[in-house]
Amino acid sequence: MRAEIRLRHYSIRTEEAYVDWSRRYILFHNKRHPQEMGAEEVTAFLSHLANERNVSASTQNQAKSALLFLYREVIGIELPWLDEVVAAKVSRRLPVVLTQTEVRRLLEATSGTMGLVISLLYGTGMRLLEGLRLRVKDVEFERREIIVREAKGNKDRVTVLPENLILSLKAHLEKVKALHEKDLEAGWGDVYLPDALAVKYPNEAKAWDWQYVFPSPVRSVDPRTGKERRHHLYEASVQRAVREATKLANLVKPVTPHVLRHSFATHLLQAGYDIRTVQELLGHKDVQTTMIYTHVLNKGGRGVVSPLDR
Repeated sequence: MRAEIRLRHYSIRTEEAYVDWSRRYILFHNKRHPQEMGAEEVTAFLSHLANERNVSASTQNQAKSALLFLYREVIGIELPWLDEVVAAKVSRRLPVVLTQTEVRRLLEATSGTMGLVISLLYGTGMRLLEGLRLRVKDVEFERREIIVREAKGNKDRVTVLPENLILSLKAHLEKVKALHEKDLEAGWGDVYLPDALAVKYPNEAKAWDWQYVFPSPVRSVDPRTGKERRHHLYEASVQRAVREATKLANLVKPVTPHVLRHSFATHLLQAGYDIRTVQELLGHKDVQTTMIYTHVLNKGGRGVVSPLDR
């Protein structure tokens, strides 16, 4: 299954999720081979997820997609009944959005590298992994922009680089460069390159411009190649830092790194920017996805003044 996923250049997150769901499916049916099972077993597994595990609709649909891939691409069986398995209806929820005052309190409760990461996520609207996978070459200080490479849907886009972060980011990159030079002296210093670029350009893996803007303090082993190298910061570290800052700022809303992206979009619309501009900065395929932030903008319940206030 891993071989088929890598052949199609799916992300490592998709690989981990699909393999995990296939493993759960097989274990759920007492380690029977998928070839021996059919529509009844798939439906039973998805029903178990919904009724007993109480998973969300999107999680249930991810499991269905994994099983579709397992049967079609790995086992090589085209099963028309899989298309007929009912997909769970995903509910449209309004996103959690912080006010500008709440964002200020949150950012004031952060410091150091984590504070810079959190500020950058809010100031650019990047997803967490987009921010952590940022390379030195993709930060354009003169043009005040950041190039987001291989984002969701394997698309590139350009977003804004906040003026207030330029000095902090430059100072941070000086420290990162010193760490990189130290790694080079110790015989390390290479970084993961996408799409076999390391084979085509063997020396590029150690080049400064390809290094991560937010490297990990420790080296780790690449699960696909088995090679030890310095990767980017672990996303759980940033998530934990956001949780701690939320407590320090005494915010009652459930705040995650993705809430900063929601807040970025909402605050841009509040400032009067065109929704198409916000769509491009966020990298949304459909403007309808961006439209959800217009619902958050409606003051006091769709702009209505309550009769009680009159």
